[in-house]
Amino acid sequence: MQQLNESEIKKELEIDANALGIPLGSAEVFINRAYASASKRLSKRSIVTELDIRNAIFQELSKYHKDFAYVYKNRGKII
Repeated sequence: MQQLNESEIKKELEIDANALGIPLGSAEVFINRAYASASKRLSKRSIVTELDIRNAIFQELSKYHKDFAYVYKNRGKII
């Protein structure tokens, strides 16, 4: 199983949250909850791709902040 690189993912999420102007405290809560839920869901799989990780985090972030989730999912595609 591919390891989720927690620090890398959280850093990307912090950059996206900052770009959207989401307050740091709120962003940390969103990030930690989304990461924990995604990790739990993906731990049941024997094979995990980067796309699986991104989709799981996107789905969890969508529960808290739709714009934040959209920016994360489309990271690298948005100009």
